[in-house]
Amino acid sequence: MRTQPPDLAEESLRAAVAGLWGFESVALRYLPVGFGSHHWLAGCADGRRLFLTVDDLDAKLLSGEDTTDSAVGRLERAFATALSLRRDCELRFVVAPIPASDGRVLTRLTERYSMVVHPYTDGEQTGTESEFDVRAERDAMLTLLAALHSARPDAQPITDNFAVPNLDELRAAMGETGQIWDTGPYGERARALLAVHAGALARLLTTFDCLAGRVAARPERMVVTHGEPGAHNVLRTPAGLMLVDWDSVLLAAPERDLWDVAAQDRSALTIYSGVSGAAVDEDALAFYRMWYDLFEIGGYLRLFRREHDDTADTAESWRNLRHFLQPAARWPAQLAARPERATPGGGLGALRVRTATPGCASRGDDRPSPPGA
Repeated sequence: MRTQPPDLAEESLRAAVAGLWGFESVALRYLPVGFGSHHWLAGCADGRRLFLTVDDLDAKLLSGEDTTDSAVGRLERAFATALSLRRDCELRFVVAPIPASDGRVLTRLTERYSMVVHPYTDGEQTGTESEFDVRAERDAMLTLLAALHSARPDAQPITDNFAVPNLDELRAAMGETGQIWDTGPYGERARALLAVHAGALARLLTTFDCLAGRVAARPERMVVTHGEPGAHNVLRTPAGLMLVDWDSVLLAAPERDLWDVAAQDRSALTIYSGVSGAAVDEDALAFYRMWYDLFEIGGYLRLFRREHDDTADTAESWRNLRHFLQPAARWPAQLAARPERATPGGGLGALRVRTATPGCASRGDDRPSPPGA
């Protein structure tokens, strides 16, 4: 996050690092990096450097009935999996947390915030946002993903439930576009934008439900997935490529780690299949790309329906909402599709829509599948 949380005293971080991790005389510097968690660089008296990740538990809630205690439990499972991947499966590219003296990977600083401690990794991002600057590094990342997807850590992550967090709030927002969102500088702008796209968004949600059913019907394909293995989370270091930011790890279909790189270059799927020996499922690619769009849209609307200020983070959120909340432009094939039986011999590029569920397109786009997919 770009903005340091005003309701969290740095002394609580320093005390936890000393009391639970045993690192004394910690000097802290806030790092305005990433988008989703808060980060500090900690310098210790013995010269070691630590990377502290603090999560806002309110932002991790999945529904109106969810609790911050449950959010803590999910984060603990995720980071424990990362530690097991590195320690038990010997995946040296996993930047795992340092366990505290009690063996736990996470501590709760306050009712709202939790913290994880990592060793500081001296490296640089391999690209801007999710796109890699060097194709060879992207291909190397695909090899790392194949190794991850074949790993069986002792600590198992939570299984994907194929649901979009806070979907209830998204649907509620879609029903409130006739009201005034007097919640802050972006409230009315967000409401007006949603009003324009609410109809297309409703159709997209119908398609999403259908795709979710198809992907969930193949549980034998579930593997350990990172969730966001883009260039922003892959560091170039003297020891090789390192994968950071494991809070989103889940047991899920492998396409959860592939949809983004496939959207940039479909040849990545051929490389992944060649290394892993696994075929790629087009429904799953479409599902996870659509999940991400809906997750982003719902999260930003949730922010702007509540009281908010004009900060670097809310400005970034508004830019992101405008990017994702254009369903007709981002999903033209799915929103134009009608339920019809695929024509035999219609070619790999033909949009296949199953007659069993009206309006549900099975392809993530209208590009042909890679060889072996």
